[in-house]
Amino acid sequence: MKAEKLLERITLNPDVMTGKPVIRGTGLTVQFIIGLLAHGASVEEILEEYKGLTREDVTACLLFATESLPRTPFR
Repeated sequence: MKAEKLLERITLNPDVMTGKPVIRGTGLTVQFIIGLLAHGASVEEILEEYKGLTREDVTACLLFATESLPRTPFR
């Protein structure tokens, strides 16, 4: 799947989760999914726990994070 299509899975809305990027149609933030992965959860475990998610949703979170990093200033 092309990057543009993957990124369409991520939405930003100030009225949803205080404007944090979320997976479309869910209340799950990109930050939450990345955090699960960082703490050792496998994609399969995440998909099993959150039945509405797809592998593409998780990939979209990773792509969104990767695309966002260059715009993030270091402290």
